[in-house]
Amino acid sequence: MNKTSRHSLSITPAADKPMLSTMQKAFNTLIEKIENKRAALAAWEEAIPAHQAKYAIDLLPLKTTYDGLRIQFAQRLDQACDGKTLNKTERSIVAELIIQIVGELLADRDDPELKALYSRHSGSDFDADVAAELEDSKSMLEAVFSVEIGDDVDLTSPVEVAERVASQVWEQQEAEARAREENKAKRKKTAKQLAAKAKKEAEQEAQQAELSQSVREVYRKLASALHPDRESDAAERERKTALMQRVNQAYARNNLLELLELQLELEHIDQDALKTISQDRLKHYNAILKEQIQELDAEILHVEMDFKERFNYSPFERVSPKSIMTTIKQDIAALREDIHLLETDLLRMFDDPKKLKAWLKQVKREAEMDRDEDFPFF
Repeated sequence: MNKTSRHSLSITPAADKPMLSTMQKAFNTLIEKIENKRAALAAWEEAIPAHQAKYAIDLLPLKTTYDGLRIQFAQRLDQACDGKTLNKTERSIVAELIIQIVGELLADRDDPELKALYSRHSGSDFDADVAAELEDSKSMLEAVFSVEIGDDVDLTSPVEVAERVASQVWEQQEAEARAREENKAKRKKTAKQLAAKAKKEAEQEAQQAELSQSVREVYRKLASALHPDRESDAAERERKTALMQRVNQAYARNNLLELLELQLELEHIDQDALKTISQDRLKHYNAILKEQIQELDAEILHVEMDFKERFNYSPFERVSPKSIMTTIKQDIAALREDIHLLETDLLRMFDDPKKLKAWLKQVKREAEMDRDEDFPFF
């Protein structure tokens, strides 16, 4: 995103017309929405590197320590299960704990020893269990949204699955809309209806041509004023070359607002000139600005979804540039507490069978209180 300072655009009431027209108000509203979305995108671009640094420097080392302790804990549980201290109920609890802990660890690594430990206590193969779960999730999504996700999607990527579902739903909606139009087309139309249809199509074509023309006119004015080949001064030619690059980039993206901002920046228009834009021209400008809002929405969504996949957030979890640093600090604090618990309590209790049995009793009690949740502490 271009980080060059921008000149704010808005239409203010004229002295002889103290009230803005509907089109002028719409123009200002659209400009404000675009500015807000630009700010949101800029906030993401600023927040993600800070989050990445915090993740790499503070969280990852803690996670490595925590996972190492969990592996030790699962191995000690396995050893306890092989002994004669635990009864049948306690062995069952231990087995479920091992399956839970090792299953979570294997989600981030491919470890044959951990897979063997998982199989020993679950009686099944980890890879087969994961594949079955993913297929069940796929079938559920296909049933809920009436789509076919296909076999070419990486089911382990929530973002890729979500994008495929969204794409399929959109294609269905488009197909249904086309079918409705085809059904309408099959009906015999009166001369009046045919004339109305032809008029509408002509208006749409004219509007699209006018939209392109609106952007092209602004571009041509800027290109004519900035053409670097016409400048004899080397420094000024370099400045105009840089500005012309910005103009070309904005034109390639059909970005009317950025072109208008460049005009304002270069003093080729002023705020008073905005008041004299015709209502028809404003109508076309507003249509282009609405398209830019849709493009910004798509860009923001892409940034959010990419962030969630990189840092293991749920695709449905609400995140924002302000919340992610708070969340990672909370995650770091929670990891430190879990590491302390493992080091000072849980790993040491294996030296005292009474403490282990008491802890397993507590685990069972906690699990019975909330049967929909996994075992506590992990």
